[in-house]
Amino acid sequence: MFIYIKFMVSLRCKMVVEQELQKLGLHCVKVDLGTIEIRENITDFQREQLRKNLKAYGLVLLDDKRQIMIEKIKTLIIEMIHYSDDLPKVNYSDYISERLGYDYIYLANTFSQVKGITIQQFIILNKIERVKQLLLYDELNLTEISYRLSYSSVAHLSNQFKSVMGFTPSNYKKQKKKRIEHLEHL
Repeated sequence: MFIYIKFMVSLRCKMVVEQELQKLGLHCVKVDLGTIEIRENITDFQREQLRKNLKAYGLVLLDDKRQIMIEKIKTLIIEMIHYSDDLPKVNYSDYISERLGYDYIYLANTFSQVKGITIQQFIILNKIERVKQLLLYDELNLTEISYRLSYSSVAHLSNQFKSVMGFTPSNYKKQKKKRIEHLEHL
């Protein structure tokens, strides 16, 4: 049996969910971001208890099929951009459609209706968040970041970053360094 959880985006969240399932006497077969497979069927009482316990951690148990689909899309994109060293070499639309087993137009329409933004906009926002992380780690230069996140060029990355953030990646990095230096002097 599968259980779907919203806002489950880190390893810490996975650990919390596993602990809560154990408390209810449920056994995990597999735990992924946003999705848990358990060995047994969950009773209504266990489901309500799990819902209440997860809420205390800011996690939401999903029941609505559209919400479950949206979380699957979001989780796939987050895993692809934030937890993978290489982005898929195929179109994102083909990758998402293939992985989820649904027509991309159906997925895109459902996502847009529920979230109010397109899948492509969600991908861009996550790529920019990843760029910000990689800039702060200071291990890769902009060319390497551009390549890792499958941008066609550094200029494309910079333009997209500026349109989302309002300033260039270089300015972002300078601002963060100034803020860190300021905090160190306090």
